[in-house]
Amino acid sequence: MEKVLLLMGVFTACCAFPQDLSGKMFTFPKETNTAHVKLLTSKTEFKAVTACVRSFTDISRDYGIFSLATRSRINAFGIFKLGATSIRMLAQDASADFLQLYIPLNKWVSICGTWSSETGLTQVWLDGQPSSRRFINQGMQINEEPITILGQEQDAYGGGFDLSQSFVGMMSDVHMWDYVLSPCELGRYANDLNFIPGNVLNWRAMEFQIIGNVLEENKQDLCKA
Repeated sequence: MEKVLLLMGVFTACCAFPQDLSGKMFTFPKETNTAHVKLLTSKTEFKAVTACVRSFTDISRDYGIFSLATRSRINAFGIFKLGATSIRMLAQDASADFLQLYIPLNKWVSICGTWSSETGLTQVWLDGQPSSRRFINQGMQINEEPITILGQEQDAYGGGFDLSQSFVGMMSDVHMWDYVLSPCELGRYANDLNFIPGNVLNWRAMEFQIIGNVLEENKQDLCKA
């Protein structure tokens, strides 16, 4: 009976209250155009966004890292792995590509993206190191109910997933803020120090739904000698 309940949890898990995911990770074990994790928040207005994720994968093709959509803007905010050496930032259905940013394979990597509607500037932080800053959209704040997805890239509000853009691997320590974090705080996140947790999405108090073949597991940390 316990195994049956566990299997049901893998495919339809839903948390209606904040859950502390410290020491946990989501495992996406195969390519799919259905399996994903939906992150829940009641906030609907954003003048700026910072989103951070730790991920582990062995795939070098395109895949979605963080996808936030609204009814009128499918790419309201997002971080997308583009090919082997580029990361695409998305805001209000516009994009900027950051070149020569290689996400190492088969190791944990911290990836953060920032965007401000006031300035229109966006930036990627990879393992605490900044990219150049690019312009996307200015004066177009997010002001609708968002759907935030891990494991897939939304091409429709809450759906439109593409098998070839699905994430395969593990994700952990997902946080989102409604402002642009300082370089110091971004560095503290990358080094897993005492950083300020997200005030929109907080891994230590996360409301989420697991849809399809995604597992919530203990994070695999190597023993220190």
